[in-house]
Amino acid sequence: MTYTSAKPPLPETPEQLRARIPGWGADLDPRDRPSVPREVFSPGTTGAHWDLPEQQPELWPRERSIEHSRLTPVFGTAQPPKALSGVLRKYAYRRFSEGRAAHWLILIAADRVDAVESHLASFATLHPDNPITETGVLAEPGAHPIASRRGRVDIRHQTLDPVIVAGPWVVGGWLAFRVARGVARRLRA
Repeated sequence: MTYTSAKPPLPETPEQLRARIPGWGADLDPRDRPSVPREVFSPGTTGAHWDLPEQQPELWPRERSIEHSRLTPVFGTAQPPKALSGVLRKYAYRRFSEGRAAHWLILIAADRVDAVESHLASFATLHPDNPITETGVLAEPGAHPIASRRGRVDIRHQTLDPVIVAGPWVVGGWLAFRVARGVARRLRA
């Protein structure tokens, strides 16, 4: 019966529901609904002084869905697309519809690439990322890490948390070591 054009029969009539459930159908009569005066559409009472808001200036070519011919009147400008993550985002919007999984998977990948780019860029600053203190692992021993997780459904994740947090840094350090060793060998040869 589900997902067919035929409307399934009601298990109970509205009168039976009203008799069984106190207050059922209290908002069926429009006079009993406090929002009814606000539900009436009256274009003159909106207070808007425009039919379409003024278009925000586009400082750089923005990503826009292939389903839409123009940008929305207002859009975010806090994080302009940059580097490889920006290329991935532009590709997702240019190539795939928002209804396709590929569009969203590429955007998720672009977010991960952006995180890696930000970590790498932090090494060029006076205050690089510190994975030990930023993850809060130093605060856990003093806050009863085992007792505070007792009774929670994610207790199994406690053993995986160090792997998930430290794993990418360990792999990245190992790769950097391998690259540096390979460069040193080529320079000696």
